This record gives sequence, structure tokens and C-alpha cells, in this order.
Amino acid sequence: MIRIHFTADDFARVRFAPRPSPLPETHAALMMLGTRHEELLFGRWRNRLLRSLPGAVRPLADLVPDGVPPAFLDVLGDTPDEGLALIRSARPEFVRAGIEQVYAERTAPPWIRGLHGGQDEAWRVFVRAQRAAYESVLAPVWPLVQDLHRAEFTRHALALAEQGLGAALAGLAPGSRLCDGVWEWPVPGARGVREVRLGGRGLILRPTFHWRHGPLVQDLPDRPVALAYPAGRGLPPVPDGGDGPPDEALAGVLGRTRLAMLRCLDEARTTTGLARRTGVSNATASAHASALRAAGLLTTTRTGRSVHHVRTPLAELLLAGG
Repeated sequence: MIRIHFTADDFARVRFAPRPSPLPETHAALMMLGTRHEELLFGRWRNRLLRSLPGAVRPLADLVPDGVPPAFLDVLGDTPDEGLALIRSARPEFVRAGIEQVYAERTAPPWIRGLHGGQDEAWRVFVRAQRAAYESVLAPVWPLVQDLHRAEFTRHALALAEQGLGAALAGLAPGSRLCDGVWEWPVPGARGVREVRLGGRGLILRPTFHWRHGPLVQDLPDRPVALAYPAGRGLPPVPDGGDGPPDEALAGVLGRTRLAMLRCLDEARTTTGLARRTGVSNATASAHASALRAAGLLTTTRTGRSVHHVRTPLAELLLAGG
């Protein structure tokens, strides 16, 4: 059971994240990948990802030996670059405290000890692992995650407008309820009760479409409490066309981000639009678009100060086969 205590000020400070953040959703997927919850629904998804997960991702497992990541990893950001910048800018003592909590009773691997000491090479290992995890796990389904988030945002907004905050919060999970300023959220299999006191800091609601085992709560001093709750259809998001070999083959040739970029060009989009849909920076989206244009897979037209990209017939043919 999780019990979240509201003050009068907190009721006016409940916010719904306006868009998904790539790194928290990537971390949720990796946590789900490392568990055996809902094997019937997630088993095939796990097997596919475990076969294709690059070796560069493996160091991330050292940060979560017990399945719970240190708090300095839980950041927002509209793109992976923004999220990584926020993690990298964390106070050194905050990073050290997170690592010390994880490794309180075990010996840390050498690169983790380097991260604890702020070594640049250890941070490079971490950044490579994070980028590889995003590219292999989340990039192929990022447009779908964005669509699911918009649908969840709309559903919550309608519930809030039609039924009020109490009903909107209770509707996020079966059996949860808001009573006398306390939001109670039952967690099957949990031991004891976790008490979370907002104390005027407010609450940010963040749906996650990979994690299925109850809410994930970030409660840090002087920050709004963030609650990531399982949402969506209860199934892992998969790329358009499923998760079969043809899609994997195309990803192997083009790269997952470029394949995701081509798939979301079902209509003309600007470079900024591509960046948002695929979860990369504008500069990265522009570089990928240039490579796809050189390969004859998209064309670019300029209108005033904006450029718009569209798929070519060759790209349509490739995607139809993938």
C-alpha cells in the first residue's frame, strides 16, 4: 500500500506530465526486462529484446543490482540528450549518495567506483550505455509511446473535468481512492505501507507504458513528488508491423532511430517534428535526415524558414516489406 498525503496547497499543484520523457520510459522498460512479472504478456517481448540488446547496455545492470535505480537517474527531458544532460549535471554528492545506497553491502564494479569518484571515463561508459539502451529498446516504439501518452493525457483531462480530482486520481488504478486528503494506492504483494507526504510540493503524474508492477514514486527533498503509474493497454509497445525478423533486418541496415524516423513520416514533418517524434535533439534529427536523403529515402523541401521531409517511393517500398 502507498498512502500519499495532500495538503490544501497540494490539491492545486497536481500536474500531468504534458509529454513522455525518453529516459524514464527507457528505465521502466529495462526494469520490466529484468523482472519476470506478467510473463505471459511480456515473455515474447523480453526474449526479442534480450536477443538484440547490444553489449554496450550491460553496464546499466550494475547500477540496479536489486532492480531499483538510484534517484539521480530519475530525470525528465523531452529528448535523450536533455535527459542525459540533467543526469550529468546532478550534484556529485547526490550521485555518490545514490551509488552508496545501492552498494551499501556489496563491492561495486570498477567503473561504478569510477562513477562514484566522478571520473570522466566512467561517465562516458554510462552515456554510451544509456544511448544504446534508448536506441535498442525505446526508439523503435517512441512514436507509439507518444500517441499512447496523448491518449492517456486526454482521458485524465476528461475525467478531471467531468468528475473532479478525486475520481480522476482513483481512476488511475483499480482499488485506489482519495479519502480525507490521503490517496491510497494498493500494491499487490507489497509488504507494509509506504507513507508519502507532499507537504505543499505538489504531485506530477507520469504514465509509463512498459512497467506493470505498481506505481514508481520519486520523493526527493525540495522537489514535487513524481509518480509514474502503469498505463496503456497492459501490453508492451511494439513497432509498427510487429516485432518479426523483417523489421529487425531493416533496423540492422538503417539503425533503429532512422527506421523510426521513416515510419513516422506518414505525413510531411519538419526537423523539429521529427526530433519530437523520435526523441532526439534537432541536430541529431537533421543529421539522420541528411543520411536518409543521401540514400534516396526521403526528400526535403524548404518553405520560408522551415523545411519539411517526406518519404520517397523507395522508402515506402522498403517499409511495406518491413
